[in-house]
Amino acid sequence: MEFGPVTLQEFSSRCATEGVRGSDGTSLLGGPPSCGQHVAFQRDSRPSRCVTFSRDGSLFGWCNGHCVSVVKSSDGSLVSTFDLPKTTLLEFSPLSSVLATWQPYTKTQEGPQGEANLQLWELPSGRLIKALYQKKVDAWCPSWSDDETVAARSVNNELHFFENNDFNCIANKLHMQKVSDFALSPGGQPSKVAVYVPGSKGAPSFVRLYQYPVLGGPTAALANKSFFKADKVIMQWNKKASAVLVVASTEVDKSGASYYGEQTLHYLAVNGETAVIQLPKKGPIYDVAWSPNSAEFCVVYGFMPAKATVFNLKCDPVFDFGTGPRNASYYSPQGHILILAGFGNLRGQMEVWDMKKYKQVSKPQAPDATHFSWCPDGEHIVTATCSPRLRVSNGYKIWHYTGSVLHRWDVGEGAELWEVQWQSFPDGVFPERTIKYQATPSELGSTQAPPTQAYRPPALRHLPATPSAKLHEEEPPQNMRPGALGDKNLSKTALKNQRKREAKKLAKQEAKPEPEPVADPTPASNSQSTTTCGDPETDKKIKNVKKKLKAIEELKEQQAAGKVLQKNQMEKVQKEEQLLKELEELQLEH
Repeated sequence: MEFGPVTLQEFSSRCATEGVRGSDGTSLLGGPPSCGQHVAFQRDSRPSRCVTFSRDGSLFGWCNGHCVSVVKSSDGSLVSTFDLPKTTLLEFSPLSSVLATWQPYTKTQEGPQGEANLQLWELPSGRLIKALYQKKVDAWCPSWSDDETVAARSVNNELHFFENNDFNCIANKLHMQKVSDFALSPGGQPSKVAVYVPGSKGAPSFVRLYQYPVLGGPTAALANKSFFKADKVIMQWNKKASAVLVVASTEVDKSGASYYGEQTLHYLAVNGETAVIQLPKKGPIYDVAWSPNSAEFCVVYGFMPAKATVFNLKCDPVFDFGTGPRNASYYSPQGHILILAGFGNLRGQMEVWDMKKYKQVSKPQAPDATHFSWCPDGEHIVTATCSPRLRVSNGYKIWHYTGSVLHRWDVGEGAELWEVQWQSFPDGVFPERTIKYQATPSELGSTQAPPTQAYRPPALRHLPATPSAKLHEEEPPQNMRPGALGDKNLSKTALKNQRKREAKKLAKQEAKPEPEPVADPTPASNSQSTTTCGDPETDKKIKNVKKKLKAIEELKEQQAAGKVLQKNQMEKVQKEEQLLKELEELQLEH
């Protein structure tokens, strides 16, 4: 599909651009509502290994297998170029003053120690600041504070800190055995760091929070949380750097309940508070996402159909979205919209929620999507099917959150799409807009997921629909705030028990069919009276006969509703007259 040219004035007036990387080269395109090739950016026809935007979106960099290039996003003018043909990863520092490049670590006979494969370059001069050894691709890039006064990297299981981009001098170290992972807080000073140390020899694993530069001493840690069952962790700071969520997981679930391993979710705050997030449904933790307001977070968890719940900073549930086919959650950059999605081995259903009213906006579907991301304007999203995850039907769609597809692009025959990336923007550039519930007009229409119905055989489709047994019990959304259900004076335990009772009651109502009015009165001989005759042995026989007659009545009701009875069930029904006669004889004897 060919793109029309976009003038510089049109390009700058749109909200965000996109970097597109594939087998046919690298392009910089205009953002929604329509996409077109930027006339000032010369499309690179060579396949790129990586693309990236700077934090503020002003710079765009890529490596095409011959060199690394950095241009201005606004007009496509060249800023710097580097002779680094093997580069596979790029990243800009927060203020775009440093470009980090990484290539696979290799050894040669001439150089058995290998070459320094992590380079830090000054921009826009292109001067090499420091060349470092970084064998592993995990956490390859130094982590900076937003003002670039502090940077940190993991070296041989310890943390090295640098100040003011002076990587020739280690300003501080965190002396702790076997630091496996770390996460530097976002925002400015004072910088905080979360560190993870795996357990060994029966000792538990733990995560600790520190405030730079106070890294030593028994009272240096702001918070500490220890736990077992952790082969690895994922640590996420909220935007205000006041708390961290830690997903601890094991590679293997020893109970055999899940092939995802076993996960637990922990909360640590810089004021020292810690907690284990109690999730009411068993199963994997698929995704955890902080709201941009830093006051709440969403967790997607449990065996399918998965639950999704929003928690506050007290780790209390605020809103439960019920169950559904989902494994990911994405807050809009402004935090006013949340999208719950089911990608990967699920059908690509997306649920768009208004987070102020807790009301569903739309329910589009993006099958075979391997990538999802929000546009910085908080109005548009992109879904893409990329190689090598899927090598067929590659392409991407740009949507409005109301479910309308505004733009679609499919790769040509024999070509592949590798990556689609939105241009970044500083916070506050795009203010929060009023949420719309009516679909935005589009020539491509929308892909709202049709309502699902239980399969009915052709022979039964002329009969009235009756509730059938479900493979999974679906739970509806519910507000979990205290007082929302008229339970202001109840304790937490009482609230939990009340919600359990309500959920069970709702499940029973959905599972049981409505009782149909019976035309003929039930025979007196078949009544389930509790009168006794005085002989325990005879009472026992009467009770057993009545039990069998009750089972026969239930089978007859199922048969009347259209259910085909099995052979042994039909034999039970045929014995009704015999059982009635036997019951009458037992009652006459006494």
